[in-house]
Amino acid sequence: MSIYLTAISRAKAQHIDQFKALLLNLVVESRKEEACIQYDLHQSAEDPALFIFHEEWASKESLELHNQTPHILNFIKESADIIDGNVTIHTTEKVA
Repeated sequence: MSIYLTAISRAKAQHIDQFKALLLNLVVESRKEEACIQYDLHQSAEDPALFIFHEEWASKESLELHNQTPHILNFIKESADIIDGNVTIHTTEKVA
């Protein structure tokens, strides 16, 4: 059973480009994972500091493994001083 996520994060205004580069690296590396079905990054047109991931994973277990990968752990470390607040994650169910 697939797991669907929406992850929302915000960069500090003076670090938008640096934060975006870290997120783009997550896209490249996460899409290499066998259990990754979808991993799309969006940037708000109204608020360039706001980023939204739409993700689909093959299973809860594969998502848990993803959260322990070097690229996720590196993102957490590298974004600590440039992220504005915490990442908000919504687990959803596909309706249509």
